[in-house]
Amino acid sequence: MKAKSDLLTSIRQKGDPAKTGQARRATVRMPAAERREQILKKAFEFFSEYGLTAQTRALAEACGVSQRLLYSVFPNKSALINAVYETEIAGVFKAVWFVQLRDRSKPMEQRLNEFYREYYSAVVTRRWMRLFLYASLAEVEIAPTYIASIVMHLLETLMEEAVHEAGLCMPEDHAQLQEIGWILHGAVSHLAIRRHIYHDKTPFAAEKVIEMQVKSFLGGLKALLPADIKYIA
Repeated sequence: MKAKSDLLTSIRQKGDPAKTGQARRATVRMPAAERREQILKKAFEFFSEYGLTAQTRALAEACGVSQRLLYSVFPNKSALINAVYETEIAGVFKAVWFVQLRDRSKPMEQRLNEFYREYYSAVVTRRWMRLFLYASLAEVEIAPTYIASIVMHLLETLMEEAVHEAGLCMPEDHAQLQEIGWILHGAVSHLAIRRHIYHDKTPFAAEKVIEMQVKSFLGGLKALLPADIKYIA
């Protein structure tokens, strides 16, 4: 992955200096907020394709701005990566999903299917997965932060709701609770990896796979957890 980034940098540096200078002089002026959004969108696309080792000089050229202008918006590469995380990694997760997962007027199977269909199509896209994996390999704190701030809360929520509906006891060991939740969440995440990263061409709709994963998860809870005596007649 680093080699690909180095190659990109080399190609950029060998470009026509006159054309590069013309492109920089032709930079369109725009409001600061709009410029920031433009750079963030391009950075998300750029880093997801070339990895986080890609140089900001090449990113600036991809944005059609000078490196100096890029650094006037983001003081350093770390600040840029953090902003990409906030907007393009964590930012696409909808808080309303937690509310919907707790809506006990619907069966748990329906709630999980609705959530994971949306999560699969809106969050774990090709670019999202590529950037997430690149960040993990580069040992940038994107993955640990996302898991700690969002995924752990998600696992606890879906476990609380699924266990309640099934009339089972919640695990006393918090680590066990999380691992059982990962059985479903990990399966959906790996589906995205297979389809977007491994280019799995299996002609079976992702939503149908999710339905099987949800059904398997809910059916397996009774094999893992004891019944709550409050629900035994």
